[in-house]
Amino acid sequence: MPRVVGKLSPAKVSALVRAGTVGTHGDGGNLNLQVTGPGRASWIFRYSTGGRSRVMGLGPTHTVSLAEARDAARKLRQRLLDGGNPLEERRLAKAAPVGMTFDAVADLYITAKAPGWRSAIHGRQWRNSLRDHVAPLIGSMPVDQIDTAAVRRVLDPIWTVKPETASRVRARMESILDYAISSGWRGEPNPARWKGHLANLLASKDAIAPVQHHPAMEWTALPAFLAGLAGRQGMAPKALAFLVLTGARSAEARGAAWSEIDLAGAVWTVPPSRTKTAREHRVVLAEPALALLRSIRPEQPDPGALVFPGGKPGKPLSDVALAKLLPPGVTVHGMRSAFRTWAGEKTKHAREVIEMALAHRLGDSVEQAYARGDLFERRRKLMDDWGAFCSGTATAAAGMPA
Repeated sequence: MPRVVGKLSPAKVSALVRAGTVGTHGDGGNLNLQVTGPGRASWIFRYSTGGRSRVMGLGPTHTVSLAEARDAARKLRQRLLDGGNPLEERRLAKAAPVGMTFDAVADLYITAKAPGWRSAIHGRQWRNSLRDHVAPLIGSMPVDQIDTAAVRRVLDPIWTVKPETASRVRARMESILDYAISSGWRGEPNPARWKGHLANLLASKDAIAPVQHHPAMEWTALPAFLAGLAGRQGMAPKALAFLVLTGARSAEARGAAWSEIDLAGAVWTVPPSRTKTAREHRVVLAEPALALLRSIRPEQPDPGALVFPGGKPGKPLSDVALAKLLPPGVTVHGMRSAFRTWAGEKTKHAREVIEMALAHRLGDSVEQAYARGDLFERRRKLMDDWGAFCSGTATAAAGMPA
């Protein structure tokens, strides 16, 4: 049932307050009227975060009207949807010194958001880009004084020279300034906003630097390439072969642990913490991939041990170690493109099966809402065909066109 909002009316509020009807009277949408006696009443906003119930005061009824309280509650609900914590943000706002600088707000924002980021690398990337491009120019400015001209001082020198970097810097500035607005340290609008603002002033990133796809090896060359890898010593050739045979992303393959591998079930389960989509991904292990794993599996592996350990204990191989095994101009990520081209052009497997094998999200939000399964059994046939092709044993399989 949809949540009912607007249960109260100005007349009903007035009557409850005048009569001193002690108690909490809900208006819906987290907003409540709290009456403590005749003529004594205030607005409160109830919500939960981290499994804990919170109550936030919005002001007395003789100062804040019902319409104003509803508007405040609507804004707070939006903050909750955006992952905010209104009471904590209010506390920080009260503790914030006058003239808080952009650098100080950036540090608070990163500290607040870091627990939700999947990797410490993400936090370092944020800090490094702000240190290199923002701090020298506007880092010491009070956050409430940053305007469009200040944002342009940061972006103009790099917008056409480093469009990808500039786009990320702009988005990060927008998030930090939004945080400052929500915390009460500056007013709206946000001068780093793209839509309806900077989009009118700057060329789009794609117009400056069209998307460049990762160079891929021709799929026809893969069987011979994998045969060559099989004759090379070390873990890097085996990790690269495993990546090709599974269609996995580099970081996922290099970070694979024995606890994720089920040889009997022929499945590799990548946990959400290690996937790009932050969702568990089950990878079909066709016979060539299983054979490779059996050949390197210790007799009694530590469950947490890496399948493809690097030079340092507990550290995975680097992406560079795999890249050194490829022909000039070909990237590790491009090996996924080779799989996608083979599957799309040379087999009859459905698009959604191929995309699911690559752990891609399907279509728009509506299609994703209905695509609850992972098409595992259909993917098994696809990966069996791929394994047969890569090992040079492919026949007129069901997935192959006549």
